[in-house]
Formats: sequence, C-alpha cells, structure tokens
Amino acid sequence: MPEKTLVAAADLRTFAAALLETGGLSAEHAATTADVFVWAAQRGVESHGIARVPGYLDLLAKKVANPDPRMKVESSTPAAAVLDADRAPGPVALTAAAEEAVTRARRCGIASVGVRQTVHTGAIGRYVSKIAEAGLVGIGFVAGMPNMGYTGVKGPAVATSPLAIAVPTPAASDRAPLLLDMATATIALGKIRQAKASGTPLPEGAAATADGTPTTDPERAVMPLPLGGAKGSGMSLSFELLTSVLVGAPIFAAFHSDDPAGRKHRQNALLIAVDPAAFGSADTFLADVDTTLGTLKGLPGDEGVYYPGERSAATADARGAHGIPVAPKVWKQLTEVAAERGVPLPAHL
Repeated sequence: MPEKTLVAAADLRTFAAALLETGGLSAEHAATTADVFVWAAQRGVESHGIARVPGYLDLLAKKVANPDPRMKVESSTPAAAVLDADRAPGPVALTAAAEEAVTRARRCGIASVGVRQTVHTGAIGRYVSKIAEAGLVGIGFVAGMPNMGYTGVKGPAVATSPLAIAVPTPAASDRAPLLLDMATATIALGKIRQAKASGTPLPEGAAATADGTPTTDPERAVMPLPLGGAKGSGMSLSFELLTSVLVGAPIFAAFHSDDPAGRKHRQNALLIAVDPAAFGSADTFLADVDTTLGTLKGLPGDEGVYYPGERSAATADARGAHGIPVAPKVWKQLTEVAAERGVPLPAHL
C-alpha cells in the first residue's frame, strides 16, 4: 500500500489557498478557506480536511458557490444579527460570523449570529474554536440538505446537521480547550464512501438503502441513519428550526416540496458566543473549567479518560511538529488538479 505524503501544515495551507485562488476566490477568502481545511486535517478530521479542495473548486466552477460574495450583516438588536452570505463558501461566511459574534458578545455578554445562504460549512468545530480562542464559549449549529434518514420515514428526510461547543481553558494551563463537534448521524457520509472503497462492512444501524432499509453492505448504503434513532432525528429537525427557519431561509420544507429550486445546494448556521465575564468572574470560570476537566481526568478508567477535543488537540500538536499525512488517493487528486492549474506542489517531509 502506498505511503501517505507528509506535508508541513504551513506549506499545505499555502498550497490549498493557491489552488482555491485559481477557482476565483480572493487571496483573503482563499486563505480563510484553506485554514479551515488544514485545521481539520491537522486534527485528524480527514473528511473535512485537504481532501475538500477539489470539491470546493467544483462548487466554484459550477457557480454553486459564489467566488465574489457580497456578504452583509443585518441587525435590529445589539446581541443578534444575521449574516447574509450571498452563497459564499462556508469557511468564509462562518469565519466572519464567528468574528461578529465575538465582537457583539464582548459588548452584550452573549450574542448570536445566524448565517443565511452559505455553501458547505466545513468543520464547524473551527468556528466555535475561534470563539473559544477569544476567551468566550462558542456554540454552533448547522442545517443543510436532507441526506439522512428520519425515524419512521422512508428515504432521506433530514440533514446530518452538526452541533459544536467549545469552552476555553486557562492560558496558563497546558490543557486543550474542550471541543465537542458531532453530527446528528451515526456515521458520516464520508465513512460510507470509505467503507465502499475498502469493502469494509458498516456497523449495524449506521446506514440504510435508498428506501430506508438498514444495511451493513457499503455497496447498498446510500445514507446514514440518525444517532440514537429518534434522538438524532429530533436534533436535526430542531437545528433546521434554529438556523434555516430562524433566518428566513427554510431548507427542509422546500426540499420536500414540488419546487425543483428546493433541491439547490445550500446551508444555514447559527453561532452563539457567551462571555463568561457577564456571568461573574471570567478567571473563576476558567479555573473551574480546569478543575472540572482535571477531575474527569483523575477518575479511574481502564484505558485512560478523555474529554471532547483532547485527543484531536494532541493529534494537531503531533502533526504540527511532524507534518500532516495526506492519503495517496487525495495526494494523487491534488497533484492532478495542481498540474492542470499551474500550482506548484508543496515540499514533502
């Protein structure tokens, strides 16, 4: 089996940005998008990592994503706003929304920014992490095109809508921030594709055929099933209400209507920033977060105890020091795209 190609994070970021610029993105927007991809790859989230570059170039080429969006912030209250993304790539829109949420939360204690009409948000954990890097608590929801089953419904009904929460830790601590980043599906679509490519059976209750029949055969599986059955179904539907419906851009109802336009790819999101200082002392909060995580780490366990985001942060540190591994298939695809567009490949480690 061919070995993975190791590339330094900074070089991979520069390379990805250069490719995205050939798709029509400005240098700033290309760098922002590349940052989200490399952030995910560095933490071991391959499904949202550098492998996404060719797909985004395709979205730009087909005019699904707008390479030159005119984003605008609409607001009638200091603590809430809607960012109309004008079909900007998700990393561009949600990075701007995270920054807006932090600015407003510093003034109001808590702030929410809805994102309307963006295209594939990428790793949502990146945006709440940016909020946490500012010393605030970050919460995010995303709703997209239905591609997952719903308990009691045949065929794709709701989206594999993710939830992410990031909580900062003291700067003096060597503890990574807590980062919960999860989909409402039992398994990601990317995992189904990987299982199909390798011929590996899928876990029981993780995926279904086109008519909603559960299957472990990756050749027959076309959609994931909701996490926890009715629980994952309910969460996904709730996120549609908290994002798409809230910002006046419903996806679910339009998708299931007779209007062909209802199936045009789009996503919506909601980011919330909470300033601990508004609830008392920020220093006390951070100290108590550190104590809470430390207490968890001290509990007895057979193979160690981890809090959300701890292991991916360790992976990020290791890959930051030794390089990010790029799978052979992804590297081949990137090499071909780079050759077509005249972009030099990054150096290998």
